[in-house]
Amino acid sequence: MHRFFNLFIALAVSLYLLPEARAQIVDPVDWSWSVDMTSDTEGVVRFTAKIDKGWHIYSTSVPDGGPRPTSITFSKVEGARLVDGLEESVKPDVKFDEMFNLNIGTWSGTVVFTQKFVLLDGSRGCDFEGKIVAMACNSSSCTPPKTVPFNVSHNFSPAPGADTVTATESTESTAPVLTDSVPQTQSDADTARWWAPVEFQSKAPASVWYILIWGFIGGLLALLTPCVWPMIPLTVSFFLKKGQSRGRAIADAVIYGLAIVLIYLVLGIAITLIFGAGQLNQLATNAVFNIIFFALLVVFAVSFFGAFEIRLPSSWGARMDAKAERTTGIISIFFMAFTLTLVSFSCTAPLIGTLLVEAASQDNLLGPALGMGAFALALAIPFALLALFPSLINGMRGSNSWLGSVKVVLGFLELILSLKFLSVVDLAYGWGILDREIFIALWIVLFVLLGMYLLGKLKFVHDVDLPHVSLTRFFLALASWSFAVYLLPGLWGAPLKGVSAFLPPLDTQDFNLYQAPQYKHFSDFEEGMTYAQEHNMPVLIDFSGYGCVNCRKMEGAVLDNDRVKKLIENNFVFITLMVDDRTPLAAPYDVEENGKTVSITNIGEKWSYLQRSKFEASVQPYYVLLDNEGRPLTTEPYGYDENIDKFIEWLESGIENYEQSE
Repeated sequence: MHRFFNLFIALAVSLYLLPEARAQIVDPVDWSWSVDMTSDTEGVVRFTAKIDKGWHIYSTSVPDGGPRPTSITFSKVEGARLVDGLEESVKPDVKFDEMFNLNIGTWSGTVVFTQKFVLLDGSRGCDFEGKIVAMACNSSSCTPPKTVPFNVSHNFSPAPGADTVTATESTESTAPVLTDSVPQTQSDADTARWWAPVEFQSKAPASVWYILIWGFIGGLLALLTPCVWPMIPLTVSFFLKKGQSRGRAIADAVIYGLAIVLIYLVLGIAITLIFGAGQLNQLATNAVFNIIFFALLVVFAVSFFGAFEIRLPSSWGARMDAKAERTTGIISIFFMAFTLTLVSFSCTAPLIGTLLVEAASQDNLLGPALGMGAFALALAIPFALLALFPSLINGMRGSNSWLGSVKVVLGFLELILSLKFLSVVDLAYGWGILDREIFIALWIVLFVLLGMYLLGKLKFVHDVDLPHVSLTRFFLALASWSFAVYLLPGLWGAPLKGVSAFLPPLDTQDFNLYQAPQYKHFSDFEEGMTYAQEHNMPVLIDFSGYGCVNCRKMEGAVLDNDRVKKLIENNFVFITLMVDDRTPLAAPYDVEENGKTVSITNIGEKWSYLQRSKFEASVQPYYVLLDNEGRPLTTEPYGYDENIDKFIEWLESGIENYEQSE
C-alpha cells in the first residue's frame, strides 16, 4: 500500500516543482546607426555596437553547431542601391570557445559595420529598414539572440552638405525586443516605453479553486452517467469475492480510491507536460479542438436520446476484468480501477473535455492536473465506499427503470453545453454564426423541451408512458421552465448576470435595449495608449479571452456594477486585449523569447506576448493600471476576484497615484 502512497506523493511533488519559465532580460550590447554621405551620390549606412566589458558578440560567420552569428539584413531600400557587402571596422578575434567547443570569431568593446550604397538617378533621399540579430555571451552565460529593428533615412536639404542623420536604437535596454512589425501608430520611443517590462510586488493569483470546485462537481455528475452506473455491481462483486478481514477491506478500499485518482491525475499531468502552460490557452480556443468537442457532445446527446448506443469494444472491458480476476493484491485492485476508467470513458469524456478546456482557459500550469484530480476524487469516493461496504448495493438493483430518463436528461445537458464550445470558436475567429441572441434562443428552446420531457409530454423511443409525474420530475421541470423564462429578457439585451460567464458578450447582440457602459474603449494597445497620452488619462488594461469563463463572470459581476462603470467612464481609458483573437495580422513577425524565435501571426498571439513579456503573466482575467509611460500605477495587478469594493479601492489607488505623478 505504501508504494502507491510513495508514487502518488512523488508525482504530486514533481508536478508542483515544475517551474514556469521566466526569462531574465539582459542587454549587454547597445546598437546605434546612421547614414553618412561620402559624396553627392554615394554614402554608407553605419551600425555601431557598444559591447559591455566582459561580453562579446559573434562573427557574421560561425561553424556548424556554434552560436547564432551576428547578421544585419535590409528589408527595405528606397532611393538607393546597396553596393558590395557588409564590412566591419576590425576583424573578429578568432579563438577557442570552451562553451561551444569550437574556434569562433568574436568582437568585444566597440565594433562598427558599414554598408555602402549609391543613390538612384534623380533621388533626393534614401530610406533603409531592416533588422540586426546578435547573440552576446560572457565567460559563464549567453543572452538569447536579440532582434533589433532599424529604420534610418537621409533627405537632402536645398543646399546639400555633409549632413548626417542619426537614429539610435528604438528599444530601451530593459524592453523586450520587437521586430519591425510593431504597429507604427506612435514613435518608436513611445512604443518601446509602453512595451517595456515592469515588475509588481506581487502577482495576481490564478483561480485554482474554481478549477478544483468544478472538477469535483464534474466527478459527481459523472456518477450519474449510464456508463458509470453499471460499474457499481461489478465493483461490489469484485470486493465481495475477496472476503477479507475488515482491516484489509479498509486498506483495499483506500487503495482502490487512490488508484482511480492516480489514473486520472496521470492523464492531467500528461496533458500539462505535452501541451505546456503557454500552449493551453491556444488549445482552448483552437477551432479544430472546439469543433471536435462540439460534435462529440452532439453525438453523445443523440445517443442518449436513443438513436444508437455508444460503447467501447466489450472485449476491452472483459479482458481487463479477467486480468483483475487472475491477479491478486494491489495489482488486481489497480486493474479494477483501470477497468472503471475504460468502461466509463465513453460517458465521462465530454465532462473531462469540458473540464480540461476550462483548465486551459485559466492557463495555469497545475490546472489540468488539479482539475483531473478533483474530478477523480469525486468519482473515487463513492466507489471506495462501495468497496468497503458492498452490501450497500443491494438496495440499488432496481435502478434500471430510471436510467433511461437519466440518459435523456443528460442528452439535453450535452446539447446545452455543446453550444459553449461552438461559441468560443465562433468568437475567436469572428465567424458571427452564433451571436448572443441566437445562443440564448437555442438555450430557451432546449430548456423548454427538457421541462416537457420531465412532465412526460415529450417521449423518445425507449420511454414508457408515465402513470403519474413524481415530485422529483415536477420540481426539475419547474426549474427548467423557470430558467427558460429567466433567459427571455436576454433576447432584448438584458445582462443575465447569473449566466453571463457562459454567454457570448453583449457586443455580439444585434437588438439591444440595454445601455452598455460608455467607456473610452479600445481593443488595440498602442491606439489606447496614444489616446490616453493625448488626453492625459490613466489606462486600465483588461487581458481577456473569448474562451475565458471567469472573464465573463468579472464583466457581469464587477465591471457592469454602476459604481465601477462610473469610475471607469470618468477616469480611465479602457483597453481590452483578447489573447485568443484569431484575426490574422496584416504583417506577421517574429520575436525572440526564452532563447527561441516565436512567430506572431494573429492579434491574440500579439496580446498574449505583450502580457508575457511586459508583465510575466499569462492568466486571464488580468487587470493592470498604467500611466502614460507604460508604468504600473499600483503595486500589484488585479485577478479574478468578484469583490466590488476591493476592485473599486484598487481603481481609486491607481487614480490617486496617477494624480500625484503629474
